[in-house]
Amino acid sequence: MGSSLRSGLVLFVLLSLITGLAYPALVTLVAQLAFPHEADGSLVVRNGRALGSELIAQPFTDVRYFWGRPSATTPTPNYAAASAGSNLGPTNPALEEAIRARVAAVRAAHSRPLESVPADLVAASASGLDPHISPAAAEYQVARVAKARGLTEAHTRQLVAACTEGRTLGVLGEPRVNVLRLNLALDDADRDDAYGGPQADSRVDPLHATSSGYNAGVPSASAAPR
Repeated sequence: MGSSLRSGLVLFVLLSLITGLAYPALVTLVAQLAFPHEADGSLVVRNGRALGSELIAQPFTDVRYFWGRPSATTPTPNYAAASAGSNLGPTNPALEEAIRARVAAVRAAHSRPLESVPADLVAASASGLDPHISPAAAEYQVARVAKARGLTEAHTRQLVAACTEGRTLGVLGEPRVNVLRLNLALDDADRDDAYGGPQADSRVDPLHATSSGYNAGVPSASAAPR
């Protein structure tokens, strides 16, 4: 009896040390050495301040920014602590009503009342945190953003192309545009124009953005559809 208890206790302590300490420490060490950016949350940092993560959407709503996908998280859109979808089935009238309202709002905001709207601008993702939009969704918004910022559409498209990610390993998934990086690139372009050339990030705090993105908590000038 005593021998069995002793053996069980030794095994418990040994496995606790291996699985609770040694293995996590090894995985953390390998991750920090091989993939430090990803291991730290794929954070986007400016002026020593984390503005967000490449992996988590932010609710940009100002007309000067590209908008991401709608989000069904509560209490606010893109609330990372409560990742969730709407759980509305495809035959649910509430889902159809929400999609129709979003389509109408997107068309009105872009003055394109008869054109088809890319699906990812009106349909929320399952997580509510999708940080990407399709190239088609970005192209749909180019004219609005360029006009609001006083940029040419050609320049705006160049920024979109620079923030477009290809298929993973060349075969997995679809090309996509990271909305946070694209909007930061837009602000960088504005600063370059203001100072007559490329400037260091320290010249202007990126949290000047009049958007509810960048985790700044700044009220937006005009609301995108939710």
